Amino acid sequence: MMSEGSIRLMTHGDIDRVMEVEIDAFTSPWTKEIFENELTLNHYAHYIVYELEDRIVGYCGFWLIAGEAQITNIAIHSSARGKKRGEELLGAAIALIKGMGGTKVSLEVRESNVVAQGLYQKFGMKKGGIRKNYYQDNAEDAWVMWVDF
Repeated sequence: MMSEGSIRLMTHGDIDRVMEVEIDAFTSPWTKEIFENELTLNHYAHYIVYELEDRIVGYCGFWLIAGEAQITNIAIHSSARGKKRGEELLGAAIALIKGMGGTKVSLEVRESNVVAQGLYQKFGMKKGGIRKNYYQDNAEDAWVMWVDF
């Protein structure tokens, strides 16, 4: 499937538009300051955005440390879901991680989020453990999922 959007590295100028996705996607969204710190102070952090018709409809961030990537966030705005954009975005993030010498990827996902779990499984990720009471908004457990390349 040919992408109708483009995926590129996130810049400081994208933060306000990324915040729209963040607030739409998460019950406990990150703040603008967190994104500013990630882009400015955290040298392990890397973020990409999915842009569609001059609108950011998704983003993905990860930390890469000693070849191991931890996906911090991945989100597609609810108005843009259901068109394989999350798959494109995760594929681009994994390609970037591999290109930077990454050898494994891990993330946490809500136990109830079976749609996201299915996406991650498409990329070879397996459930490896549970983080009890991981989510602040409702104390839901998180699956830890990962894949080695």
